[in-house]
Amino acid sequence: MRAHRHGPPWWPAGEPWPPTGDARLRWRRVRGRFVRRVAVLMFTFSVVMTLALSLALSLAGVVLGVVPFPRAIWIATAAAILFAFLCGAAAFARDAMRGAASPAAELMEGIGRLAEGDYGVRVAERGLPELRRVARAFNEMAARLGAHERERRHLLADVAHELRTPLAILQGNVEGMLDGLYARDDARLGAVLEEAQVLSKLAEDVRTLALAETRTLELHREAVDPAGLVEDAVAAFRAAADERRVALATDCAAGLAPALVDPVRVRQVLSNLLANALAHTPEGGRVRVECGPGDGPGSVAVSVADTGSGIAPEDLPRIFDRFYKEAASPGSGLGLAIAQQLVALHGGTIGAESAPGRGTTIRFTLPASGPGRAGG
Repeated sequence: MRAHRHGPPWWPAGEPWPPTGDARLRWRRVRGRFVRRVAVLMFTFSVVMTLALSLALSLAGVVLGVVPFPRAIWIATAAAILFAFLCGAAAFARDAMRGAASPAAELMEGIGRLAEGDYGVRVAERGLPELRRVARAFNEMAARLGAHERERRHLLADVAHELRTPLAILQGNVEGMLDGLYARDDARLGAVLEEAQVLSKLAEDVRTLALAETRTLELHREAVDPAGLVEDAVAAFRAAADERRVALATDCAAGLAPALVDPVRVRQVLSNLLANALAHTPEGGRVRVECGPGDGPGSVAVSVADTGSGIAPEDLPRIFDRFYKEAASPGSGLGLAIAQQLVALHGGTIGAESAPGRGTTIRFTLPASGPGRAGG
C-alpha cells in the first residue's frame, strides 16, 4: 500500500504517482514498449518451443515406426510455420489496434483538458494520417484559443483601466455638488456631461472593435465618390484645425472611379486618423489628406500626412494595437486599432511611415467598384 501511494521504487523521484497529464502519457508509452517487448519475447519462445516439440513428436513417430521420417519433418515444419504465422498475425493485429487507439486516446484526453480550460495542452501528431491531421488541427485550435484568452484578459484589464478615470471624475463632481462643495452651475454640469460623453464613446469604440475583430460588423456597401468622402470628413475638422492654427488641406486625383465601401465606416476611419494627426501636430504645422489610385488595379488609396512629432522606430510596429498610445496622447488608444479592423473588413490594407521629428503618414487602400476602376 505504501509503495502504491508513493510510487514503486523504480519510479522517477519527483514525478506524481499515479501519473497524470504529460506524465501519464509518458507512462503509457513506457508501458506500451514494455508490453510489446514481452510479447515479442513470448512469441519467439513459443515458436522455438513449438518447433522443438513438433520435431520431438515427429522423431518419436519415426522411432516407433508410425510415421515415415521425411513426412514427419514436413509435418513438423508446416505446423511450426502455421503457428508462427498465426502468432505473428495476432501480434501484428494487436499492435495495429494499439497504434490506432493510443493516439486517439491521447487526443480525447487533450480535448478533455482543453474543455477544462487548459489552453497549453498539445498532443503528439502520430498514428494514422487522418489522426495526425486531426492532432495538428487540435494543436492549432488550442494555440488560437490560448491567444484569444490572453487577448480577452488584456482587453478586460485595459477597459477597466480606461473606465477608471472618467468614472472617478464623474463620481467626484456629483458627490461634490450633492455635498455642497461645488456649485450646481452649467460649468460643473458641463464637466460631468463631458466625462459621460467620454464613457459613451469608449463603450461604442469597444463595441465596434469587438464586432470588427470577430467579423460580425455589418457593412452597408455602396458606390461612393472618394474625393467627396474625403472632403466631408475633412470639413468636420476644419474648425478644430483653425483653432489649433494647423493648415488642413486635401488633394484628390481627378477621375477616380467610385469606391465600393460603407461610407459611414470609412468616414470613421478618416475621423480617427485626422483626430490623431491634429493631436500630434503643433501650432503652425500641416495636415494633408490625399486620395488617388491604389497600387494595383481595382483599388483606391487614401493617405493622411502630418508634420507632427513623429513616432519612434520601436513604437511604430505597435501603433495599431488596442489601447496602445504614448503617455501624453489623448484618447483611449483605440482609434488606430478600429481603423485597421475597418479597413481589413473592406478588404484593404493600412500602414504607417514615420520618423521622430518628421511627422507621420498613414495610408490605406479601399476596393473600387467595377473592373478597371481605379486610376482610369
